[in-house]
Amino acid sequence: MTDLHGVLEQYVRNGSVPGAVALVAHGDRIEVAAVGSVDLAGTAPMARDSIFRIASLTKPIVAAAVLMLVDDGRIGLDEPVARWLPELAEPRVVRTPAAPVDDVVPAARPVTVADLLTLRAGYGFPADFSLPAVGPLFSELKQGPPQPQQVAPPDEWMATLSRIPMLYQPGEAWLYNTCSDIQGVLIARVAGQPLPQFLAERLFEPLGMVDTGFAVPAGRRDRFTSYYRTDPAGGLTLADPPAGQWSSVPPFPSGGGGLVSTADDWYRFGRMLLAGGTVQGRRLLAPDSVRRMTTDHLTPAQRDASRLFLEGQGWGYGGCVDVADIDPWNVAGRYGWVGGSGTAAHVIPSTGTVTVLLSQVEMTGPTPPALMRDFWRYAAAA
Repeated sequence: MTDLHGVLEQYVRNGSVPGAVALVAHGDRIEVAAVGSVDLAGTAPMARDSIFRIASLTKPIVAAAVLMLVDDGRIGLDEPVARWLPELAEPRVVRTPAAPVDDVVPAARPVTVADLLTLRAGYGFPADFSLPAVGPLFSELKQGPPQPQQVAPPDEWMATLSRIPMLYQPGEAWLYNTCSDIQGVLIARVAGQPLPQFLAERLFEPLGMVDTGFAVPAGRRDRFTSYYRTDPAGGLTLADPPAGQWSSVPPFPSGGGGLVSTADDWYRFGRMLLAGGTVQGRRLLAPDSVRRMTTDHLTPAQRDASRLFLEGQGWGYGGCVDVADIDPWNVAGRYGWVGGSGTAAHVIPSTGTVTVLLSQVEMTGPTPPALMRDFWRYAAAA
């Protein structure tokens, strides 16, 4: 079997990615590989501490922050969110998923904190992106690939959301992404401080996640990778340079996909989950909160309807939970997620494993690319 460096190297050689960083930790045994360059021009070699846009690897971090507020007794999982998010006090739902956006009925019950954490509040992306109620998520809320400087500030964003009907009744269906952004607004309002500040004080500083945040300071941009997307001819086109959209804190800090980070920073977060919410003797999350976070909450029908994104697996709070060993890399209980910027991170409680893969090419759809699958296969056998 090739080593971790070899797994990454083949994708740099064939032009799939300019570079990548990967980490596989089984207990205290850690293997790290950094391959290729931070950009197509070869400005600098990729390094273990290179900084990446981690996209949806933000979701588990933000879900953990919501649970911190639950542990603090400031919110309850079954509480309606309207107390803090009055924009969702009287939501409307399209009569059927395919109905026009003006054919609506009242929500059958209030949206709860747990609905947001399980992505079952009624807002978000289904398998069919052509449904009428999905369009405004792209055009008005700027959902989709992260574009942090283009999204309206939280209060304005929530006001816009209040005018968009839900696709399903609360609790009825798992829908991707939007609920994680709503979680970010919820945290800020409950805590009485901006989301970046709350995450820094309650998670990043205690865990030593020194390079994680919603922007990269000028003094660290020599470690910040360029971000690419695949063009129609199969080549790579620059989507965002180091001095681009992540050069300053955005108007809307996205709980669904706004963070930058490094492999070691996300590893520290994963280790905290494996330790039941504790780091160096300090309790950050209650063990019950970690258990809820890493437990599947979907029904079989919801898992099946979400197959485009979850491939038949489940969803906890902020991440996918494997419920079946359907591939060599699937391990029952594996928790984590992938990011549309070419990132993936998971923890496997049964084996004490953390895996992190960071690359810088935008995924072309929900299906994980070959690099991710080969990385998972290697990690499962290592």
